Amino acid sequence: MEKNEQGLGLIDDACASQSLMAGLAARAAAAEAEAGTGGRRAAQPERARRLLLCLDGVPFESIVAAKSAGLFDNFRDPARLLSPFPTLTNVALAEMLGATPPPGYESLYFDRGARCLRGGVSKYLGRRTPDKVPSSYMDELDYQEPLPFEFLIYVATEAVWRADMRRFRDRFVTAPPTRDFFGFLKATDGLLHIGGPEKLAVALRSLDELLRRVQAECGAETEVVLFSDHGMNLEENRRVPLQTHLRGAGYEIVGDLRRPRGRRRVAAPAFGLCGYAALYCGDETDPAELAGELTTLEGVDFSVHREGPDAVAVTGARGRARIRRERRGESTLYRYEQLDGDPLELSNAVAGLARDRLLDARGYAPDDAWLARTALHKYPDAPANVYASLGEPRVGHTADVLVSLRDGHYYGASAFSRLVRLLATHGNALAPSSHAFLMSTHRDFPPYVRAKEARPLLRG
Repeated sequence: MEKNEQGLGLIDDACASQSLMAGLAARAAAAEAEAGTGGRRAAQPERARRLLLCLDGVPFESIVAAKSAGLFDNFRDPARLLSPFPTLTNVALAEMLGATPPPGYESLYFDRGARCLRGGVSKYLGRRTPDKVPSSYMDELDYQEPLPFEFLIYVATEAVWRADMRRFRDRFVTAPPTRDFFGFLKATDGLLHIGGPEKLAVALRSLDELLRRVQAECGAETEVVLFSDHGMNLEENRRVPLQTHLRGAGYEIVGDLRRPRGRRRVAAPAFGLCGYAALYCGDETDPAELAGELTTLEGVDFSVHREGPDAVAVTGARGRARIRRERRGESTLYRYEQLDGDPLELSNAVAGLARDRLLDARGYAPDDAWLARTALHKYPDAPANVYASLGEPRVGHTADVLVSLRDGHYYGASAFSRLVRLLATHGNALAPSSHAFLMSTHRDFPPYVRAKEARPLLRG
């Protein structure tokens, strides 16, 4: 397909080459200036320069398909980068880069201290001020789209992608060549949500062309590392009427839990059109009962809530189970207890662990044994990932109940859902959304890498 037919191609070769050549002098000058002024970034290790580029929302299977079509053939085989549940950008990148947790799962979130909703569309207005930076990982970025474009990618997706590519290229060629460069291209997420896999395939072709030019100009010793923050289910999705269902069950949906109102109250922030929901309970609302009410709602896969300091309960249409975590010195172990059914479909994994004598007398198995058997599971890295969704501070204001929806279903703001036909989304704990990717022009990675183990591979 010709570039003028793609609608997503780069500017012509002559202009690109001129920009790259002009950037060399600027890069040298910028490097000298940074050395003289003590830039905010730490000195680089004794190795070749590295270009890190995160592609928002690109699934592992999509990058495999691109390589099969001949793209990115200068890269080694991709690894599966296991994104944490809920599979969302700020949650994932904060964990991948060992950064501060974002305050909530999305821009609109529930503040447990204030006991009311915070944020929302106002985040995207004006400049990117400190209060609009959700996590310290953003301090490491050398390029990200201007703040208003975070929202516009879902309105004018292709135009934003073209502009995003140009801005990234221009920023890279003028950056100091003495240190790594870290860019984040968010428009790929919008391309998949609105345009589906076909639009992404065209965008990846233009990106492949750009990266070949960049590496040819910078030298073969420059390592390029491509990765994504989370994956995506590549099917058309419809909205789950979660609030309507809960109201029908006798719950009151509120944005403020400070004043008792005599009914079972639930805060259910609805913002992006994603495959999960985060629910916060009033003092009179039992999380276990709330999770139970959701088992009959079409589109709900399972819900998870805390049961004491070292356990979470998983409730779904396939039954109930409990995940327990135990620390023994430097080791972490998990136990999956089937209370009534098998909501995470882990009975075969449990049987395999028992057969291989990896379960102790109390039913616990080492974390690494669980990982080896569940990295490619329907729910990747279960049970550790599901447990940690509530048992670790992945966000500042952790939900009382997290809901994972089935592929083909989403929850979010009804106003947004009327504007778009959603051809793909993410957020749930299933493999398509959980399997991000990681690949390098210089290094081979393990077949799968947990998000929390990614930083040494990215920044080391």
